[in-house]
Amino acid sequence: MQIRSLILLFLVMTTHLQMNAQHEQTGHYATVNGLKMYYEIHGKGMPLVLLHGGGSTIASNWSRILPELAKSHQVIAVELQAHGHTADIDRPLSFEQDADDVAALLKQLHIEEADIMGFSNGATTSLQIAIRHPKLVNKLVLASTLYKREGMMPGFFEGMEHATFDQMPQPLKDAYLKANPDPKGLDAMFHRDVARMVGFKDINDEQIKNIQAPALVINGDAEAIKAEHAFALSRTLPHAQLAILPGGHGDYIGEICAPDRNSKIPDLVVAMIDKFLKEESSK
Repeated sequence: MQIRSLILLFLVMTTHLQMNAQHEQTGHYATVNGLKMYYEIHGKGMPLVLLHGGGSTIASNWSRILPELAKSHQVIAVELQAHGHTADIDRPLSFEQDADDVAALLKQLHIEEADIMGFSNGATTSLQIAIRHPKLVNKLVLASTLYKREGMMPGFFEGMEHATFDQMPQPLKDAYLKANPDPKGLDAMFHRDVARMVGFKDINDEQIKNIQAPALVINGDAEAIKAEHAFALSRTLPHAQLAILPGGHGDYIGEICAPDRNSKIPDLVVAMIDKFLKEESSK
């Protein structure tokens, strides 16, 4: 009996060490523009950068589809300023700054070109990367992307002006505290994201038209970003495809707040992304 207990203890300790080793292999920090940025690397292949939405972490945003994407890509998942493992610092929070931070990270990693996928706020940051650092971008996957204020559902910005911490979805709060058990950091992230959305300014059509990277625009048919807005973005970008899928904000990638945890739609989306990224382009 004693031998059996020792064997079980050994197995538990071995599993724990393996999990810690795996985290050490995937989780890293890089100092970029004065920010200690957390990122993870999974898989091998053409680099694919994943940029989460507002109030999110790598796990809360991407855990459903990241393992599948990593089967055929070198996935570089980032936590941006004030989000998850990446602490806030005393400087403005903007999509432009996030874009510059990601560009600086890729330079440190000696990556000259990558595919970029962003969801929600992360997709707006992806647009800014393509605008500000075009040579870094091979292809874009733009999921639930805001580029003009009129693209949000009616009442969104008015609601943002009066948003309270209590309104933040509990799964997002829990995910943040799992990555960084600091309630003050969580509060800072919430107010940073709210302020950024309240002050959001349209991206000029000419800037969108100048993006030469092929793009896949994805949107839900019943979510915060209007499907019509996704359609307009796909027609303004010079080289874009469009997919409108059933569901709400992030449901199609299995984001943590998605109501149906057993949905097969995220599998379909991964297949769609893989096909798009593997296609030859005339870029």
